[in-house]
Amino acid sequence: MKKCLYLCLCLLSTFGTLAQAQDLRARVEILSPEVQATNKRAFGVLQQAISDFLNNRKWSEQIITPEERIDCSLVITIKDWDGSSNYEAEAQIVSTRPVYNSAYHSPILSMSDKNFNFTYTEGEPLDFSNQQYLNNLTSLLAYYAYMIVGMDADTFSPNGGTTYYTAAQQVVTNAQTANFSGWKSIESLNNRFWLVNNMLDQNFKPLRDFAYAYHMDVLDHMADNQSASRRKIMELLPLLKNVDRTVQGALYNQVFYTAKAEELTELVGGLGGLDKVKAINLLSEVDPAHIHQYEASKSL
Repeated sequence: MKKCLYLCLCLLSTFGTLAQAQDLRARVEILSPEVQATNKRAFGVLQQAISDFLNNRKWSEQIITPEERIDCSLVITIKDWDGSSNYEAEAQIVSTRPVYNSAYHSPILSMSDKNFNFTYTEGEPLDFSNQQYLNNLTSLLAYYAYMIVGMDADTFSPNGGTTYYTAAQQVVTNAQTANFSGWKSIESLNNRFWLVNNMLDQNFKPLRDFAYAYHMDVLDHMADNQSASRRKIMELLPLLKNVDRTVQGALYNQVFYTAKAEELTELVGGLGGLDKVKAINLLSEVDPAHIHQYEASKSL
């Protein structure tokens, strides 16, 4: 009887741990090389508050283990601070995905936000609501949390990120009244509004289809059969050409290739003969920003 009770308690404890496990394993860093303030203790408090907000909150409905949390980083560079609550900053957002049966982590998101401005008073709670805009800091953090989880989910199931992109789009909608840049369509074609808009636009579905098949059918099988995986990529690369040419310079394209160009270069560099030439030519066509990198893979 005691053994049975003990086993039940262990199972309940394990289930509780799984149910409560959060989605992100985020490393947060605050840099301030241009700020002349002598007392920067507030930056340490801010860094801890942001880390807690991202890591101690559920961003999805999925039950995951601690080992399945998404590795990501947020590096915020303070450009100006009034010594009180007003911050002008930039942010670098990066996330990766583990590759099956290897120690390699594939880059999924790598982008910068030049308008990561916000107000924060030391000690104030970081509150967030999906229903309304409360403040710019938590809106920024929630937006990128949803985007990270969504892009990760896209690599594990077809269109798996749609729910999270929809949540991120709601953050954008709620922020339309904000007095901060980056949320409105008319401000720029390279801001938060347009990134999530791209992710939900059918014109970009081939990129999302590629992301799923590439990770599941190529990278996750590299440890088992490299030659077969490299051949598989030749079947998938044409998907990249299916993105409407009129949107090839859009933000999601830029974000996608910024994260993937180096990895794709190494993969196609391992192809042989005509396949390598075809792959390099295709990548150079769809991603001219990295053409020199792809061309260099001819010598690999």
